[in-house]
Amino acid sequence: MVLFPFNDILPMILVNIELMLREPVFWVVVVLVVLQYRRMHSIRENFYGVPIKSNWSEPATAIVFGMLGGMLGSVIMVFTGVTLTGSGLIFIWPLAILLMLINARFICFAYAGGIMALSRIIFGFPQVNVSQVLALVAVLHMVESLLILFSGHLGAIPSYFRDRSGRVVGGFTLQKFWPIPIAALAFMTGMAAPPGSVNMPDWWPLIKPGAANPENIVYTLIPVVAALGYGDMAIARSPVQKSRISACYLALYSLVLLLLAVLSGRSVLLAVLAAVFAPMGHELVIYIGRKTEMQGEPIYVPSAGGMALLDVIPDSPAWRAGIRSGDVIVAVNGYPVLSKPDFAAISYAVNPPLQVEFFSKRKKRLLKGKISFNEGEKHLGILPVPEGAEAVGVVDVSTAGPLGRWFSDFWQRLKRKGYT
Repeated sequence: MVLFPFNDILPMILVNIELMLREPVFWVVVVLVVLQYRRMHSIRENFYGVPIKSNWSEPATAIVFGMLGGMLGSVIMVFTGVTLTGSGLIFIWPLAILLMLINARFICFAYAGGIMALSRIIFGFPQVNVSQVLALVAVLHMVESLLILFSGHLGAIPSYFRDRSGRVVGGFTLQKFWPIPIAALAFMTGMAAPPGSVNMPDWWPLIKPGAANPENIVYTLIPVVAALGYGDMAIARSPVQKSRISACYLALYSLVLLLLAVLSGRSVLLAVLAAVFAPMGHELVIYIGRKTEMQGEPIYVPSAGGMALLDVIPDSPAWRAGIRSGDVIVAVNGYPVLSKPDFAAISYAVNPPLQVEFFSKRKKRLLKGKISFNEGEKHLGILPVPEGAEAVGVVDVSTAGPLGRWFSDFWQRLKRKGYT
């Protein structure tokens, strides 16, 4: 079996990604990503109720990870033979936007791609290559799973949720956005191979292009830009644990979908199975993720031994004292702390610096620290877990769009009138 010529292909991929970095459209996407992180920063400030120093490392990290993800995605697409020619992007994008009106998460290509593939199989329209459409969806989700694994937990936003019993509990909203420069394959027919072209092995591509004369095809690389987003919640797990689990589920989904996409060209039954699995498998991943969080035991709840903390602002007085999310403050200046009112009363009565005793979740032992303020600082930088009286700021986990909300309201009116 002839090996894939990675040594020849990788420099070509890097050249195309470099070309994409010079295009204004890539930097437009970068600006949009940065604006999303600014919005997330504002949400964090509103939740704390105090100004928080801007953290430009978050969007910078997202850009770096996005570039690495784009390189990896380009290699996978070229290796499998996924091309933009016949991928149906011109149909998928408008359909994804329409589906978003039903539910925000339906903007994901898994839904529009699956519908397009089924329509092609059943009705013969639109003229797209089913294998290529589904493989493109699989590769994008494979890249997303790796980005979630390594950076999905970064910049988690503290939030309040209602658990299965209706109790207000603490947790985190996970939101990430990445600009993805990609060197994508495209093909043309009826042309001679240009000088400097690479000889590919006979078994390539794994996913056939679906052209009338596949032996008369010339492949080329073109630079394109994409953007990936991730949204989740962590209630029964820490953001790190949640992002790792989500990444594993999504990676498994993408691998199965890619395998089905490769096999879908062999029979109509396999093609239908792959097209149905694209949206339904994605829904299963979301369902499992949500159920494990909503049905699991919340971890950001009050502690009998002190005041439990949901979050700590980086580089704040409490952060410099070594206090982190999940820790429990048990005493301040020798006075025991059992709740938020206790802590507020003691902090008001004593002068800084504050000598605190806290149980460290990371180190699993009792530690001592000194909270002192730099010039201009007024806030300790801590956010205690909700203790039951909080009613403002509870996150609505529903992602229904305008059409979805209208249908839900319409259905409820029918039920009240006894028609259902």
